[in-house]
Amino acid sequence: MSRSTPVATTLKYLALACYLVFLAFPLFWLVSTALKTPQELALIDPTWIPDEITFDNFRAAFDEQPIVRSILNTLLVAGVSCAVTVLLSIPAAYVMARYRSALSRLTLVWVLLSQIFPFILVIIPLFLLLRDLGLYDTYIGLIAVYVVWSMPFALWMLRSYVETIPIELEEAASMDGASKLRTLRSVIAPLLAPGVVAAGLFAFVSAWNEFLFALVLIRDPDLQTLSLTLVKFIGAEGVARLGPLAAASLVATIPSLIFFAVMQRRLTGGLLGGAVKS
Repeated sequence: MSRSTPVATTLKYLALACYLVFLAFPLFWLVSTALKTPQELALIDPTWIPDEITFDNFRAAFDEQPIVRSILNTLLVAGVSCAVTVLLSIPAAYVMARYRSALSRLTLVWVLLSQIFPFILVIIPLFLLLRDLGLYDTYIGLIAVYVVWSMPFALWMLRSYVETIPIELEEAASMDGASKLRTLRSVIAPLLAPGVVAAGLFAFVSAWNEFLFALVLIRDPDLQTLSLTLVKFIGAEGVARLGPLAAASLVATIPSLIFFAVMQRRLTGGLLGGAVKS
């Protein structure tokens, strides 16, 4: 294996540094905007760092909109969507990986094709379906939509991850008298932990950031998620109140950042394990 030259190593680190700056800049600008005064936000030439730090934008955001309630609503919807997606995807991915048939291949094709459809194409049929089922303007209807939308990715990744698990482990469990359900629960599921974390994070973040489905399917102000609350800082003419909007958006990013920080190691292992076969 050839070693990298000092110039190549320097270029790699330089490219990595530029990429990190690219990722971190939106968060930096969000913090900067949230801490600026209205006068500084109105300047034609914006400043990078606030000349005078103020927390009035945070007070205004919490006083004008029910930020805390929206966060709790979103945590409930995203958390339940994440849990249901994972619980349904594990056995389905196992069946798709271990029982090869024309039906399983057709299911895989449909899983891939379902990701092609844009949100706007299915929103009206979903609205009519949930209205007829009595699930319009309810958490159950919104969670069901999020689960259906997240499962294709979870299925595809977990299926690849199951295929990396040696079949001999299942055969050994079967020889010891374990049923298929017991094998799945006691042997397969623990080995799927990194992939489950990755799939769960995808489902959680997708539900946390989603806007269009929530806008169409939720009408009750007490049930609105955080994305619907944030949009209220934009006036009818499209003029945004940058200070309170940035403050509320910054608060909205904290739960997902904490979630990612806690699950970072398992997330990396799940993505690599589900993508590469041994």
